[in-house]
Amino acid sequence: MTSTAIKPPQTMLRLAGKAIGDYAMIRSGDRILLGLSGGKDSFSLLHTLLHMQSKSPVKFELAAATVDPQSPEYDPSPLKAYMAELGVPYFYQSYPVLELAKQKMGKASFCAFCSRMRRGMLYGAARREGCNVLALAQHLDDLAETFILSAFFGGKLRTMQAHYVNDAGDLRIIRPFIYVRERQTAAFAKNAGLPVIPENCPACFAMPMQRWQTKQKLAQFEAENFRLFPNLLSAMRPLLGDAPPEQERPVDTLAAGPLAEDGAKARSPQMAGFAGNVSARPERSSRPRLVKAKAA
Repeated sequence: MTSTAIKPPQTMLRLAGKAIGDYAMIRSGDRILLGLSGGKDSFSLLHTLLHMQSKSPVKFELAAATVDPQSPEYDPSPLKAYMAELGVPYFYQSYPVLELAKQKMGKASFCAFCSRMRRGMLYGAARREGCNVLALAQHLDDLAETFILSAFFGGKLRTMQAHYVNDAGDLRIIRPFIYVRERQTAAFAKNAGLPVIPENCPACFAMPMQRWQTKQKLAQFEAENFRLFPNLLSAMRPLLGDAPPEQERPVDTLAAGPLAEDGAKARSPQMAGFAGNVSARPERSSRPRLVKAKAA
C-alpha cells in the first residue's frame, strides 16, 4: 500500500500550531530536519508538519533523519520504504551507539550516552543537508516527567525548552508538541494505522525505571485532578524559553493549527485559528536541552 500524508486530528493541529506561533518556531525559508525514530510521537509530528506545510502561506522545507543505534531489539530500517513512498527527503544513519555505550559507560548511563550520540548525529545530518532547524517530538508528558524527575532527584527546576539555538549557533531546535499529550499521539498513530516501530532497548529496560514510575504517579494524580497537566504547564512556563514579544516576532513566522483551513480567516497574523491560553482548556479524558529556573 502506498504511503500518503495523513491529516492529524484538529486538536493536535491546534495545539502544535499554538506552540509554533507562541515561540516563533517556523519561519519562511526554513529547512527543517525532523528527528524520526519511528515511534508514535515522531510519526505524529511528521504528519502534522506535512499537513501544515501543505496549508501554510509560510513556505518551508521538510526532511527527516533516523539514527539506527544497531540494537538487535530496535530495527528502524522499514522507515526507508515508508519515507520514499511519502516523498519526503530522508536520511538514514546506522552507527554502533549501543556497543560504544557498553564500552564507555556504566549501565546506568546508557540512556544519557545514547541520547547525546544520537542528538550529535542529527546535528551533523542537519548541517550536511543544509537544514537550519531540527524538529523533535517531545510532548507535554515528556516535559512534565522531566520537570518532576529534575525536582525530585536532582534538586533543580528544569525541563526541555520549546525553542532554542544550539551552542554552535548554527541550528535552531524546536519542539512543536510541547502542548500535545502523549495519549493524543498514541490515539492518532493507532487510528491512522501508522507503522510504529517500538524501541526496545535492553539497557533501558534493565535499569530502574524512574521515568516510568513518574509517568504512573502522574497518571494517578491526574485521575484525581483533571487540571494537573495544565497546572504543570503553567509552572513550567518560565523554563520553556522566552516567547518573542509581538513587536519582535518575525512577520513571516508560521502560526498554524487549522491554519486558515478550508479558507477560514485567521483571528490575527500570529495566532491563526487560536483563542485563549492552552492551559485554560484542559483535556479531561541526544540529551534534552535543560534550563534552570532563574533565582528569585
